[in-house]
Amino acid sequence: MAPTPCYPWPLLSARVGTEVWLKHENTAPTGAFKVRGGLVYLARLKAARPECRGVVAATRGNHGQSIAFAATRHGLSATVVAPQGNSPGKNRAMRALGAELIEHGHDFQAAFEHAHAISDERRLTFIPSFHPDLVAGVASYALELFRSAGPLDAVYVPIGLGSGICGVMAARDALGLTTEVIGVVSTEAPAYALSFDAKRSISTNSANTLADGMACRVPVAEAVDQILTGASRIVRVSDEEILEAIGALFDDCHTLAEGAGAAPLAALMQERGRMAGKRVALIVSGGNIDGPLFRRALDRARA
Repeated sequence: MAPTPCYPWPLLSARVGTEVWLKHENTAPTGAFKVRGGLVYLARLKAARPECRGVVAATRGNHGQSIAFAATRHGLSATVVAPQGNSPGKNRAMRALGAELIEHGHDFQAAFEHAHAISDERRLTFIPSFHPDLVAGVASYALELFRSAGPLDAVYVPIGLGSGICGVMAARDALGLTTEVIGVVSTEAPAYALSFDAKRSISTNSANTLADGMACRVPVAEAVDQILTGASRIVRVSDEEILEAIGALFDDCHTLAEGAGAAPLAALMQERGRMAGKRVALIVSGGNIDGPLFRRALDRARA
């Protein structure tokens, strides 16, 4: 896939009082950064196991699109399990990419457990949502960012299960940079923030945020360990702050962002005093937002 754009936006910089660069992963072939991980993971899987014929994964949408997109390029069937009530737009996109979509459970964790069961029943290869090969793939956006934006003081990255932020840290460290990497979670799905504070994995009972890409209640221990060693901090943002950021990205940058994609801006707006005068990048991780939620964000911005 071609590199995604990376631009500084003057209106957005004026809004927050610092130089802001956006990494536009919302322009990737599936509308989100995860396609990079799917391409690398399945290329390596097919090379190691040429007999593999089908895969299964759990998703809230972007990981499932990634797996479906990559699976068709390797002649594999793709089954994805999403929770009931998942984004209609993301569900349509997964089907259009050739995936068999199964809706099961009330949240991602329930879908994840069902996908594991299907893997055993159908003898499909289960694709996790966090794995070194996925991290290697998504780290490519960070490499593009650091090469095009020049020296950065900080990068804000949304956290779902952790592949994105771990990829950014890996690219930063490989290049020998000192850029701060700051994670962002929802106040309604704070598992990774709780884990960061406690220095061990902490699960929550629910993850009811409009930012479905961050709706995690059971963190991955391996991701937590990497974040503890490489991230500066994790910022919690509310759904209302995310809605404000969605509207700001549209007004200032003509950019369509889903909840997780707008969360880094919400965190920067929260920390604008701390970041004044610095060079900062935000990862617009995806733009797969449903119409009603986008209208809600625009209505809030107009009010």
